[in-house]
Amino acid sequence: MDFSSPSPPMGSGQSPEALMEQVQAQLQQAYAEELIETLRGKCFDKCVTKPGSSLSSGESSCVSRCVDRYIEAMVGLILILHTSVLFKMFRRKTTSQAEQENNEAALREAKIKEVKTLIGELSGRSSLYCSDPCLKRYLEARNWNVGKAKKMLEETLKWRSTFKPEEIRWDEVSGEGETGKVYKAGFHDRSGRTVLILRPGLQNTKSLENQMKHLVYLIENAIMNLPEDQEQMSWLIDFTDWSLSTSVPIKSARETINILQNHYPERLAVAFLYNPPRLFEAFWKIVKYFIDAKTFIKVKFVYPKNPESVELMSSFFDEENLPTEFGGKALLQYNHEEFSKQMNQDDVKTADFWGLVHSNNNHQQQSSSGFSGAEIAPEPIQTNT
Repeated sequence: MDFSSPSPPMGSGQSPEALMEQVQAQLQQAYAEELIETLRGKCFDKCVTKPGSSLSSGESSCVSRCVDRYIEAMVGLILILHTSVLFKMFRRKTTSQAEQENNEAALREAKIKEVKTLIGELSGRSSLYCSDPCLKRYLEARNWNVGKAKKMLEETLKWRSTFKPEEIRWDEVSGEGETGKVYKAGFHDRSGRTVLILRPGLQNTKSLENQMKHLVYLIENAIMNLPEDQEQMSWLIDFTDWSLSTSVPIKSARETINILQNHYPERLAVAFLYNPPRLFEAFWKIVKYFIDAKTFIKVKFVYPKNPESVELMSSFFDEENLPTEFGGKALLQYNHEEFSKQMNQDDVKTADFWGLVHSNNNHQQQSSSGFSGAEIAPEPIQTNT
């Protein structure tokens, strides 16, 4: 029995069985070498070198070889029994983990179907909105509590039926965006997420309604532009020129938080508050009480002179893409005219997705960008009690 042959290196991507075979081989080699030396020493000493022994060197060598063969055979048998027990334990554990994961996945699928049943049959835009990934996000936001997720979703459907975010067009909110206070960045984070840049120091209006409409439009646009394998976005908030005079009222901040966490659950991956002034702390002490626990942990305060902050930003963004305002190397430029062209193009995609029809007929309201309001009215929201 040859115990000296090297075992192949353990690598990633192997099945539990293949990995266990390598573990067995390594255990056998280490265990056998130690066991052979121990048994050989004891056995050979008793058989050959005990008092009164008169074996010749040739006879001693022959006995030694016999002892070695006997010991190797015994060790082989011991190892088979020893590693067999280990393998059964390992397999039982991995099987248990796989079964647990499968059970959890099945339970989640069942809860998604349960929510779908509870909210009843939907049509039109509500049906488009309530996809399985959407229901999963609402369940995740409510810790997979079906009743709470259903209630949250119904509140969103009511909100969407009145706010009509899918009908907002860029020409309606472009005035809010003239300073570039909120806009979709031309780069993604390392996970491929859409990035929204917010610069509260560039606040240029007083109307809460229009501000919310502008923000919701850009959130919807960011979602529309997410890669197929991504459901979340990242926010970069630059506090340059921010002051209490330019800050949004508490009411606006509260409404922003309400819309984001209650009507776009699990859409925010992370929000970086970059280099906020000390004055912001007083504002934050009030605002943070409006934020739920799941959203709160996604808010990161980042300071350029803090090594941990720099490392955190680097883990999310390539510094070649990241604007200098956020510690990167790229030049941050907002061109309102170019951004408007991009948004007008995206409006067409949005209309196509939601099944909205645009026309140049005189009886319809015509916008300056060439797009009219939607012809399809939102259907009533159905709720089951």
